Amino acid sequence: QVQVVESGGGLVQPGGSLRLSCVGSGFTFNMDSMSWYRQAPGKERELVAIITSAGGRKYADSVKGRFTISRDNAKNAVSLQMNSLKSEDTAVYYCKILFWSHEYWGQGTQVTVSS
Repeated sequence: QVQVVESGGGLVQPGGSLRLSCVGSGFTFNMDSMSWYRQAPGKERELVAIITSAGGRKYADSVKGRFTISRDNAKNAVSLQMNSLKSEDTAVYYCKILFWSHEYWGQGTQVTVSS
């Protein structure tokens, strides 16, 4: 059975850092793209960062230069290093794994940036 589990969210002050992790289990081959989305209260879910199976990366303009996405294929894992956090980064962050054209989502992890 496929599972996607995120961890690493929490409360951090503006300017601080957090690292989110996501692990996929039950996948029989290497996953395709892996990505992070976020959804703030009253807003639509938006793409934050994506990394392809070849290691190509793309970021939302709002996080470029502050967030870094990386993956470890041996562990079926993807991480999001978030630096210089701002209050507008507050949201529930979701991991999405694409595998054989199917999307698998985690349950989300809350990130709150506040003093």
